[in-house]
Amino acid sequence: MAEKGPDAPALSATADREIVISRVVNAPRELVFEAFTEVRHLSQWWGPEGFSTTTRAFDFRVGAEWVFVMHGPDGTDYQEWISWTEIAPPERIALLHGEYRDDPNAFESVLTFTRDGAATRIEMRAVFPTKELRDEAAEKHHAIEGGRQTLDDLAAYVAEMLRKGVEN
Repeated sequence: MAEKGPDAPALSATADREIVISRVVNAPRELVFEAFTEVRHLSQWWGPEGFSTTTRAFDFRVGAEWVFVMHGPDGTDYQEWISWTEIAPPERIALLHGEYRDDPNAFESVLTFTRDGAATRIEMRAVFPTKELRDEAAEKHHAIEGGRQTLDDLAAYVAEMLRKGVEN
């Protein structure tokens, strides 16, 4: 049951349009940020279990794009497009994510990287244009479970980087 009263936590105005996923990754924040911001790393871990990614274009700077295809385990290809709207290394990345440039159903996403002792807490907060699009992403496309799997893959990839001595 939700708390009520003056001391209750405030719900954001976009709460019914949000998906928020977080995970602690046992690695320094700078390394986790790097794994999110360099295409040579992203292609190794991006996407839910069974998916692979082919990058068509990648430029990590505000206003630039990442154009890629996610290949599903059933052979389905999903065209994806991301435009970076804010980059604050190694703390925050904001982006717009859709199927293509000017996609009316594109959603905003903010990634935050917070120190948690020697580890890093990463939070992905996606805000969809409508509650219906949020619900479709969660129910039809399994965005919550897929997001968790993606962060699990990130954690495993970064752990392997550390094991290998962060070979760049």
